[in-house]
Amino acid sequence: MELAGADSPVIVPPEAADQRVDMFVASQIKKLSRSRAHALLGEGAILVNGRKVRPSHRLSAGDAVSVIIPPPLPLELEPENIPLDIKYEDDHLLVVNKPAGMVVHPAAGNYTGTLVHALLYILPNLSGVGGVARPGIVHRLDKDTSGLIVVAKTDEAHHGLSERIKERSAGRVYLAIVKGRPGPNEGRIEGNIGRSKTNRKKMKVLAQGGKPASTRFAVEAELEAHTLLRLSLDTGRTHQIRAHMMHINCPVLGDTTYGRKGGKELIGRQALHAWKLSFIHPATGQQMEFTAPLPEDMANAIRALGGDPTPYL
Repeated sequence: MELAGADSPVIVPPEAADQRVDMFVASQIKKLSRSRAHALLGEGAILVNGRKVRPSHRLSAGDAVSVIIPPPLPLELEPENIPLDIKYEDDHLLVVNKPAGMVVHPAAGNYTGTLVHALLYILPNLSGVGGVARPGIVHRLDKDTSGLIVVAKTDEAHHGLSERIKERSAGRVYLAIVKGRPGPNEGRIEGNIGRSKTNRKKMKVLAQGGKPASTRFAVEAELEAHTLLRLSLDTGRTHQIRAHMMHINCPVLGDTTYGRKGGKELIGRQALHAWKLSFIHPATGQQMEFTAPLPEDMANAIRALGGDPTPYL
């Protein structure tokens, strides 16, 4: 079954009765994620029996669902010739080792010099893949977090990779230098994360509300008053690692938002690096795994704290 245009609606079968319309549409069009279907419903591009409905609308057997996917809007961004450290590329995706200091996509205060600007220079046809605002971007890294990020070249790859992340079959492993000791050599940090009521730019673990978040940690090395941790994400909330580390009183070194003052003499940003990335290729089904060596600033901080960064270089 495939949803087509408004002139060729699909009749909802009995087995899909009572299903949310956004879930139904996303299940029928492989290149559409549920979030994209949600947006199209808001734009009136998806109709049920000729009427605009909410994404949460429950379908009935026999309903006629029509979809018109609008062409991508022109992206009002000028491509920029910014060198990228590309670890892998094929017709469907590429994996980039993002440097610290680079913003992933344009936002307030960062309208040039982003990863998206660099991608548009080498991939002119990227515009509109996964949405105009963040073309090709499947997941994100904070500006001052270095390491691996996967970029989709097609809507089909974008949807497939997004699903892998949502279903937690994609692996994301980080290295972080944190202040203090977490206690056990390994464990799991769980706590709902939401926006702070006192600082809307900051996330925190909440006693009530927020979204479930889970981070696994393992001690890689004990340093002078610090610890090198390996961290794996079970969920992907905004600032998850940084908020969870603050929650257990082991803030990331150099993190001036979630940590304590100090550390500038060791590193000029949060000591957090997306070290390993693994996922099932959305087109070939092949298991893919990539590693990005520690950048020099984190390696130097480990050395200054009496550790040996060699295994991570």
